Amino acid sequence: MKAEELRGYSLHELHTLLREKRKELSDMRYRNAQSPLSDAPSKIPALRKDIARIITVINEKRHERTKSV
Repeated sequence: MKAEELRGYSLHELHTLLREKRKELSDMRYRNAQSPLSDAPSKIPALRKDIARIITVINEKRHERTKSV
């Protein structure tokens, strides 16, 4: 996901998406520990980057909200 796409989401939607991505990352790490992911080992770093992007957009939105108040 790109940050531009994420900026169109509401805070609630971003938090929901963040929970889903963290769960997906947890599941993927577990599967990778059981047997290495042969289909796409690059998915774990990509998920970590998506999570970082989501957190960045959440922080931007929070900063905007406190700045405007």
